Amino acid sequence: MADALTRSMRASHVLAAVLVVASLGFAAFGAASGDTFYLRLGTEALIFAGLALSVDILLGYTGLLSLGQALYFGLGAYLSALVLMVTPSFWAAMGATAIGAVVVGTIGGFIANRVRGVYFALITFGMAQVIAKVVYNTRALGASDGLIGVPVIDINLGLFKISSASPVGFFLVVLTFIIILYALAAYLLDTPFGRLLIALRANERRVPFLGYRTVTARLAAYVIAAVIAALSGALYPMLRGFVSPELLFFATSGNAVITVVTGGVGTLVGALYGSILLTLFKSVVGSYTEHHLIVIGLLFMGAVIFLPRGLMGIVRPVIERRLNRGAKS
Repeated sequence: MADALTRSMRASHVLAAVLVVASLGFAAFGAASGDTFYLRLGTEALIFAGLALSVDILLGYTGLLSLGQALYFGLGAYLSALVLMVTPSFWAAMGATAIGAVVVGTIGGFIANRVRGVYFALITFGMAQVIAKVVYNTRALGASDGLIGVPVIDINLGLFKISSASPVGFFLVVLTFIIILYALAAYLLDTPFGRLLIALRANERRVPFLGYRTVTARLAAYVIAAVIAALSGALYPMLRGFVSPELLFFATSGNAVITVVTGGVGTLVGALYGSILLTLFKSVVGSYTEHHLIVIGLLFMGAVIFLPRGLMGIVRPVIERRLNRGAKS
């Protein structure tokens, strides 16, 4: 008999599969209608879903509120852009980003994990602000203008190539990549390591009595989240053709936290749905008023008050019950 975490993960997988099917239908409709705007918007939503996924690993499973995940998202975007401007290779950009994220994430993890609670949130916020200011004032990185002129690339997938300029093709590439990140994170968190992270969230002081080092587990979770955020950020310049220091600002981290809370903390798949809903909501509201941040703030407040478990707190239990009835029958 599967435990509660495994049953919840299975329900999340069903919702992830529904998202994939809906996304494929969206891509087919976009290809048939010749739409470009909404396909690009959907691609951006998926990219930021990867950032939200990294926040949920820390907040939902380890109990660590990071207000500085934009640091790694922006790091991935800048590293990817710099590599692509020298060597227009998708795999070179992603490889360089992964290595850079591991190095910077390890350093940042050693610094941030020296404190707990609200101080962890503040120190991650501080690190992101410092790096954002450095980038903002560095001419070699484009300063306040960012890096412009990232070339269009052909993504070599072995049997065929897909251009980053293709709205449908690149949407499918990003969808596949984000689902792979989700699957890897879900698999990892359904292992004894994932149980250890949940134990840290529940009562960190008792974990050493089980024979585990809390510092090592927290650092591992932090680095994994940093890598996921950076790899997601690496896709951004391929989509937009530029990177801006705004990607490193607090607004990016704040939106990711709002996304996770709205979708459902500790569900993983809620980060994906939350990002899509938030991106669509910003686009729709932004077309009517420039004060869309006020509306988003109200939405966040409503989600916290009326949906403390997020959207997945409503949907996932229904799927869990159906899966349980199916298993019993």
